[in-house]
Amino acid sequence: MAKQIIDKNLQRPKKSKAARRNLFNGLLFASPWILGFIVFTVYAISASLYYSFCRYDILTPPHWIGMKNYTRLLTDDVIFMHSLWNTMYMVIFGLPIGLVLSLALSLLLNIKVKGISIYRAIFYIPTLVPAVALATLWMWLLNTDIGLVNVLLSKIGIAGPGWLNDPAWAKPALIMMGLWGIGGSSIIYLAGLQNIPDHLYEAAELDGANSYHKLRHVTLPMLSPIIFFNLIMGLIGSFQYFTQVYIMTNGGPQDSTLFYALYLFNRAFVDLKMGYASAMAWILFAITLVCTLLVFKTSAKWVYYEGHTNE
Repeated sequence: MAKQIIDKNLQRPKKSKAARRNLFNGLLFASPWILGFIVFTVYAISASLYYSFCRYDILTPPHWIGMKNYTRLLTDDVIFMHSLWNTMYMVIFGLPIGLVLSLALSLLLNIKVKGISIYRAIFYIPTLVPAVALATLWMWLLNTDIGLVNVLLSKIGIAGPGWLNDPAWAKPALIMMGLWGIGGSSIIYLAGLQNIPDHLYEAAELDGANSYHKLRHVTLPMLSPIIFFNLIMGLIGSFQYFTQVYIMTNGGPQDSTLFYALYLFNRAFVDLKMGYASAMAWILFAITLVCTLLVFKTSAKWVYYEGHTNE
């Protein structure tokens, strides 16, 4: 008897006819997105995982070969390791430089001076330029002979390097070009800066804090969630660096800008080794996931959320 009462109480109330109709209408309106997600995301991811264990050239049916693609990548493919190093170079050097300079720019744009909104717009506008147009523009700016950068350097007696034609300068040139678009991150930092309560700065001043102390003990801790967000997004974006280098150098000179995503693209759509490229894609996913999880793991020690204590 008691079991029947419990079962009766656990039964979910039946939905009314109107509720079922609303659910059907909601699913009907969402069906284009649901179908698109299933076909272009779920199926694509599942297929790439299967193809990573196959020899597949698009033109013929896939042939199962097990772990051979992964074994070859990790043991025999020298270019794979070289492309991974090029990508890590951008992560290790390019990403921190971009984070620091965008934060510094946001601090300048947060100063209350006349016409500051105009300066904010000027620094944000470059982020609206399409990647293809941006890459084409910088190809001219970094031209060894007639580029504006080397022309300006020659005015002060400095012989500009070959930039995109020099293996030693190609990656630094791409990092310098990336600083053109730090306005996007700076706007996010700026929003965080303007949400910091003024009473925290007032309390710090009463304790005798100078500008450095306020930056170190008030601004950076309160801004740490924004720094964390930009770090994660920048980390993922750095591992997927592709468009600019594909247009500007196509991996040259001497494979100095052959980044992981570009090498993957060449394997898939130039060499038609789709199974091999799928294995590369899953290795990239694993590397990105591990790096992201490591950043999340360390965030408890340096990211401060108001109202919460870090354990």
